Amino acid sequence: MSSDPNAITLKNVAKTYHIYDRPKHRLLQFLNGKRKTYYRNFDALKDINVTIPKGSSFGIIGRNGSGKSTLLQIVCGTLTPTQGEVNVNGRIAALLELGAGFNPEFTGRENIALAASLYGLTPTEIETAMPSIEAFADIGDFIGQPVKFYSSGMYVRLAFAIIAHVKADILVIDEALAVGDAIFTQKCMDFIRTFKKTGTLLFVSHDNNAVLALCDQALWLNQGHIEKIGPAKDVTEAYLRFTLQQNYGDQAELKPVAIAKPHETTAHAEASGWQTGSGEITAITLTGADGSRPVSFEGGERITLIVKARATATMTSPILGFMVRDRLGQDLFGENTLVLKSDEPLILQPGDSVEARFTFTLPLLPNGDYGVLVAFAEGTQESHIQHHWLSNAVVITVSSPNIRWGLVGLACDNVTLKRSD
Repeated sequence: MSSDPNAITLKNVAKTYHIYDRPKHRLLQFLNGKRKTYYRNFDALKDINVTIPKGSSFGIIGRNGSGKSTLLQIVCGTLTPTQGEVNVNGRIAALLELGAGFNPEFTGRENIALAASLYGLTPTEIETAMPSIEAFADIGDFIGQPVKFYSSGMYVRLAFAIIAHVKADILVIDEALAVGDAIFTQKCMDFIRTFKKTGTLLFVSHDNNAVLALCDQALWLNQGHIEKIGPAKDVTEAYLRFTLQQNYGDQAELKPVAIAKPHETTAHAEASGWQTGSGEITAITLTGADGSRPVSFEGGERITLIVKARATATMTSPILGFMVRDRLGQDLFGENTLVLKSDEPLILQPGDSVEARFTFTLPLLPNGDYGVLVAFAEGTQESHIQHHWLSNAVVITVSSPNIRWGLVGLACDNVTLKRSD
């Protein structure tokens, strides 16, 4: 057993590919050796320094082509870095590209035996695990057919069923899960949550909520280098702003802001976000049904969230909205003013103010603090620009003596229990 407390350590890791413009240049390079260069370098990864402790859950996010899959292949040992040092402590089980490691001519059952043996299982262990692996994959008679006839969903089912039974120390999951159906994906998520209790998870996804739900720390890769690394909540929010800026292009520039409070009311000390300069949120007020401002709520009360904003440029079709998030940053519920239908769009001139009131019944949330994200936008549901976006603008504290189940508890109208015939 290694005494190293880290599962994965990457030091100054880089991966460079040689790009040849024409096929003949590859041959010419081989013939000429170092006397002349017929290629150009492409840095898929550069200067990657990451330490992942044992038992942690680590997410990797980034756009397509940012180097995520290259990094995972280096960690798994299927790619060799151009430079740098890679240390991995423990058995890795990986779900990377669809069908990777499968022989298309072998049946599903034969591929199970092949893949499990590569993970170090003995023939006896494979025979013992085979019924459970087949049940987990749940692909019926296709288990006895060559995998070249499998759909992408069947590939994922078979591959995940194998890695779920190899007793790995480190689980590496790429975005291949995205092609699975909802029921199987939930089965995989249940397994991952159980695995996290004892193992190390390295998880890649475009879904920020999935990263927030599964990972404590995260890394954002951008064009082969580390853009940001830290708590999953901070990294995913920075990545969200980046992706929105890419979508908006020259329409708006999202400038990061960190404030202690909007002008007219006290906000949470950790309130942060961005602005374009075309509008700003000026007040956020959270009250009970009677207009009071309780320190905490039990759940089930009628409450009102009031959001005020001011335009600093001409604005057509302004939108105000909110989202309540849990401590991991997962979206629980929210609303915006797009639910209001109007034939005449509201137009704000510079200096004009607008106010939105959202009155709702607070769900039966588990005890704790819940951050309220508030946004001031312009446009439609399909196409809009976030002019002022504030995370943790206010905090809802829930304190109740009752146990709540799930992320959001259910207020049942009636519950009965009786002997049935």
